[in-house]
Amino acid sequence: MPQIVVITGAGAGVGRAVAEEFANHGWSVALLSRDVARLKTAAAELAERYGVRALAIPTDVADATAVEAAADEVERELGPIHTWVNVAMATVFGAVSEVSAAEVERGTRVTYLGQAHGMMSALKRMRTRNRGVIVNIGSALAYRSVPLQAIYCGAKAAIRGFTDSLRSEIIHDNLDVQLTIVDLPAVNTPQFDWAMNKTDRRPQPVPPIYQPEVAARAIYFAATHKRRDVWVGWPTVKAILANMIAPGLLDRYLATAGYSGQLTDEKKSADAPANLFKPVPGPYGAHGRFDARARNVSWEMFTNRHRAAVVVTLTLVAGAALRGITKRLAS
Repeated sequence: MPQIVVITGAGAGVGRAVAEEFANHGWSVALLSRDVARLKTAAAELAERYGVRALAIPTDVADATAVEAAADEVERELGPIHTWVNVAMATVFGAVSEVSAAEVERGTRVTYLGQAHGMMSALKRMRTRNRGVIVNIGSALAYRSVPLQAIYCGAKAAIRGFTDSLRSEIIHDNLDVQLTIVDLPAVNTPQFDWAMNKTDRRPQPVPPIYQPEVAARAIYFAATHKRRDVWVGWPTVKAILANMIAPGLLDRYLATAGYSGQLTDEKKSADAPANLFKPVPGPYGAHGRFDARARNVSWEMFTNRHRAAVVVTLTLVAGAALRGITKRLAS
């Protein structure tokens, strides 16, 4: 029988690409997301295209009870969950001084607690069978926060903390459950069209931008190979290593570059959608509006199969990059 995977945030963006990747390898897929129409369309397309079982379960991952009910439905309809992939997120583009406490709470509940809820529901079932894989989606921004994304950066850092604690507990209990975190770079998804935006301009991923299929391939790799971490893309590696070397210098650099790099010259529309508290309807897919600028390949497989061999080299390169930043700040 095909293995069964649960994917949160599967209606669009990276989650939609991940569902496609697993279905392409013959897995049965359970898709969790908030928008009912988009989720059912995605499930129907995957079933028709790949001949797999695809189950759409409308779910708000911020609600632990709903996540638990979804896990029950998956096992009732498809069978034992082999892999659980936590992708769902929601955030706000804006300075801390511009966001409300309710917005901070909601973004944290979806992006951080949504993954915690997924881990807990998955582990509850995997523990009884003593097998399974949990893949959490992190970010370079969990290591190196940027301005205008405090909610997202804080949530991703929290995910890393929760994941590391759980990993030690799994080792202590001698469970054969794999727990992996995949740190992503900037990805071309609809997030930049529908995330709540408190600035006056349209946001963009900080270049270089990668297609969601790059992330999906790395996530499938993480689910099918024993890896503690998977770093996707050169920018992720640079951000992680550079922050180890000179975090204070990056604070100053990002005080300027962190704004210009995330905002386009286009004015924000007066009726721009916001999906923080409710989903934005429409035929969104995996891709956003940056196809012309996005890359289809990354070094993620190389850097994770040969991590020890490349870390020293990358550290030296990151040091050189920081020296360049220093010169720019001094000029």
